[in-house]
Amino acid sequence: MLYHAYELTHAAMGPMRTAAEVSGHALRNPFFPFATTLPARATAAACEMFINATRRYAKPEFGITETEIAGKTTLVTEEVVLAKTFCNLLHFKRDLPSGSGLADRRNDAKVLIVAPMSGHFATLLRGTVEAMLPDHEVYVTDWIDARNVALSAGRFDLADYTDYIRDFSRFLAADGERASILAVCQPGVPCMMAASLMAEDDDPARPASLILMGSPIDTRINETEPNRLAQTHDLRWFEQNVIVTVPWPNQGFLRRVYPGFLQLSGFMSMNFDRHVDAHTDQFHNLVKGDGDSVTAHRAFYDEYLAVMDLTAEFYLDTVEMVFQKHALPKGEMLHRDRPIQPAAIRDTALMTIEGEMDDITGRGQTEAALALCPNLPASMKLGYMQPKVGHYGVFNGSRFRRYILPKMRDFICANRAMVQG
Repeated sequence: MLYHAYELTHAAMGPMRTAAEVSGHALRNPFFPFATTLPARATAAACEMFINATRRYAKPEFGITETEIAGKTTLVTEEVVLAKTFCNLLHFKRDLPSGSGLADRRNDAKVLIVAPMSGHFATLLRGTVEAMLPDHEVYVTDWIDARNVALSAGRFDLADYTDYIRDFSRFLAADGERASILAVCQPGVPCMMAASLMAEDDDPARPASLILMGSPIDTRINETEPNRLAQTHDLRWFEQNVIVTVPWPNQGFLRRVYPGFLQLSGFMSMNFDRHVDAHTDQFHNLVKGDGDSVTAHRAFYDEYLAVMDLTAEFYLDTVEMVFQKHALPKGEMLHRDRPIQPAAIRDTALMTIEGEMDDITGRGQTEAALALCPNLPASMKLGYMQPKVGHYGVFNGSRFRRYILPKMRDFICANRAMVQG
């Protein structure tokens, strides 16, 4: 009933949104004699705030069409190179024509950026992709909104997620070079699982390096509010209270999901005062006509408020195995009844990145991955903590570009590997 109530409320607000749009346009019309007065500007601003608060935010576009390599502007084309039921593998293909002086960059290391499946779309990593493009062949997992996947397509759980990572690694290694994997937040655990399985199998496509950014490897360390919330109730409570059925007429009709709007409400509540202040400032900027500030606010919230649903089985697996049982650090994680053994990792270099002010993944939770790989040479391990950044700043923003990115680039380059045999 929760999802139905959400859809009904959205539909019921439709006429009021339309009225607000008409009113806003009329009040801003230059032919309206009072358009420049404070009451008119304030009312128009209120109309826009109402529309933004009640509308549905569509999946954003990456919109990356060019990058700069060695001082030269290079065109970029986004293409789907491998399509699976719950995820498309995107390649941001750089145009490096012969004679351009950039032909040697065709051999840049391949990097698979594994976007989190935690409510937001992969476009949240737009800044990460843009920063990596000048020096790497970049691929990104573009997870598909579960409410748009037909029930007949089957389940998708933590084991399936792990299998997807292995499939993508094999696809990228088809030309003879092992790719590097960059796991942002939530994918850290399934990426560790995939790397462990591939190492144990001596899979020639195993990652050359694995970089974990703000990943909840061991959530017993420096618990944060999301960690504590997961332990407040048993798994049955989560299944009964946050898992809902996708309503008709969505393509995923009858699929059980953890809806994106619930995940978003959790994100918003963690920093509620900050969001209230941001929207208050937006109202004042609309009244003043501060175009730059208004545009920046819109760009951020168009991304932040666009959310996707997760399959119930994946969400519940993650809550139980990662946040309640701590299965990976305790050596109890299984993949289809097969034990996960990170100790099998011997030649996949491992780097962990944490933020000093991260309030989602506490300090030490990601670095714990290094201790799980005792047979990996110390020269292939690196733990880094970036001062003065929170969770988002670990993979985006000025400090990411200035301090974290160069270390990642050097680490990937130093541990680049060809497939043997």
